[in-house]
Amino acid sequence: MGVSYKTLVSSAIVADHLGDRGWSVLDCRHQLADPEAGARAYVAGHLPGASFLHLDRHLSGAMNGSNGRHPLPDPLVLAARLGAAGVSRESQVVVYDDSGGMIAARLWWLLRWLGHDRVAVLDGGIGRWVKEGRPLLTELPEAAATVFEASPRDWVVSTQEVLADIYEAQLCLIDARSADRFRGENETLDPVGGHIPGARNRFFGDNLDADGCFRPASELRREFLALLAGCAPQQVVMSCGSGVTACHNLLAMEVAGLYQARLYAGSWSEWCSDPARPVACQVS
Repeated sequence: MGVSYKTLVSSAIVADHLGDRGWSVLDCRHQLADPEAGARAYVAGHLPGASFLHLDRHLSGAMNGSNGRHPLPDPLVLAARLGAAGVSRESQVVVYDDSGGMIAARLWWLLRWLGHDRVAVLDGGIGRWVKEGRPLLTELPEAAATVFEASPRDWVVSTQEVLADIYEAQLCLIDARSADRFRGENETLDPVGGHIPGARNRFFGDNLDADGCFRPASELRREFLALLAGCAPQQVVMSCGSGVTACHNLLAMEVAGLYQARLYAGSWSEWCSDPARPVACQVS
């Protein structure tokens, strides 16, 4: 089976394995303000052999008004989509986007949640790939469909658990949104500004360097340990606006060697859908 990549993988390594039977590449570019931009970009040029998965249609489930903007997909439905793209439980999967891993980390986490460990985010995304002069294709791949067997893990924390923990204080809730949105300022995506009481803030963009690649593991580890302030990684629950950028922090923690943090998938958009739930603001 060879070496497994479980967090990040370089473009040089991916280039060396293009066309390998055991490797699957998935493009999940997306723009919140223009949901079809990723699909258009994929058609215009993608990594050789890459299949496309859409954040709203494939990497999220149906919204019902109270489960957030990007609820988790049905595991069996996502597994069928992965199988149609040629991904099996034996595949080394590479996922990429054009936004610093913001969407790719969501797909990385979803695959891990379904029980598949051999998945890595292309560090630097398609931008680094192009900058290094590597090829893009417009031809749509003909993936050999297979069966992907999902074995979902207990890595998801419910709203009820988060609400109970406001009083029990056993979890370490970390919010991946920007500092201003965390404070309750400049909220444009959700109807209520603020954050869950007791949450700490770690903007996911702080995981990246100026080139859009993940910062060194030693730096990430130092910063996360300072944020945890004595909490064990197993106590950590990541949140954000809708359960997408929270996965970026989950990936960064694993890069840093800090494991077993979980996801509050509904995140702020689910939390604030019920006015009875408490809200904290730090408006300056």
